[in-house]
Amino acid sequence: MARTPVLDIDAMLADRHTRIVVCCGSGGVGKTTTAAALALRAAEAGREVVVLTIDPARRLAQSLGLTELDNVPRLVSGLAGDAVPGGRLDAMMLDMKRTFDEVVLAHSTREAAEQILANPFYQAVSSSFAGTQEYMAMEKLGQLRARADREGTWDLIVVDTPPSRSALDFLDAPKRLGSFLDGRFIRLIAAPAKMGGRAGLRLVNVGIGLVSKTLTTVLGGEMLRDVQTFVNALDTMFGGFRERADLTYALLKEGGTEFIVVAAPERDALREASYFVARLEQEGMPLAGVVVNRMQPSAAPGLTAARARAAAEQLAEADRPAAAAALSLHAEVSELAARHRNLVRRFTAGHPSIPVVEVASLAQDVHDADGLREVGRRLAGLP
Repeated sequence: MARTPVLDIDAMLADRHTRIVVCCGSGGVGKTTTAAALALRAAEAGREVVVLTIDPARRLAQSLGLTELDNVPRLVSGLAGDAVPGGRLDAMMLDMKRTFDEVVLAHSTREAAEQILANPFYQAVSSSFAGTQEYMAMEKLGQLRARADREGTWDLIVVDTPPSRSALDFLDAPKRLGSFLDGRFIRLIAAPAKMGGRAGLRLVNVGIGLVSKTLTTVLGGEMLRDVQTFVNALDTMFGGFRERADLTYALLKEGGTEFIVVAAPERDALREASYFVARLEQEGMPLAGVVVNRMQPSAAPGLTAARARAAAEQLAEADRPAAAAALSLHAEVSELAARHRNLVRRFTAGHPSIPVVEVASLAQDVHDADGLREVGRRLAGLP
């Protein structure tokens, strides 16, 4: 049986041809921590890095020694004393609404932008429409790469993709948002809006029942005026949306981009990883490999779970509860480790050519730079 290739994280980060690393996967598998650990490891190896994360818990800011993260890259000070000279790390957290506002400001006149930003219809779409966060993550990635090319600011961008229901949402977001802006919804609303008058208002009232729940707070003629403003703005903005989405999508397929699929040793997470691997291959996007986080190591591989349980029963009968409890715990840990190994073995059997690195679970949550460094060492396969 062929041996599964190992994902060489350090070689990927050391390759100056690598300009973008995208960490993707289903929610709750450690994408944010993985992205931050990769960014810190690359910076301490001499790269100039910016990490873009989507982290509602704000744990990343604390781990990097920052009081806060927002939509502007902020310098992370205090790299390791033995870091390679020339390395730099900036970090930022995506602000979906602010990024959308920046797009409006960049592609509208000042007067038109003020009208759009104050428009309740726009506020609903920019704040809560499904897929907006994923689209804006790609929008911000495109902005960062353009700035890096223009100013020579960073030679590596690490992206933590949004915690979506499906890992595929990140790739599908531009298409879905484009379909919304260019689809039946807009045609339904735009036609009566452009007609104006009572006839238009009646049609809008009919259409209200078909649109997103986010719009139900906007009523009657007020809604008609809001939609008119929004629809008129589409003429100048929508082409820019689609053009930038196409450019960023093409950027993701370039040779300087590497995708890392992050998973956990759980059936659903590995199934999602399989879907994403297949999608990346279908789209011709560069896949570096798969990271399987939170693997349970076995403290004493020579002592099987069955033997430990048998010994625990004997010790319990001999009235030695502490020793019996220790062996029972070892049995549970061994069974969990075996289950993790079997799940990963099944995944690699289905994807024998995909490089994989297994990352053992930490004893505690990551809460500082040293914790991120430890994750980075484990990602690199170091003890």
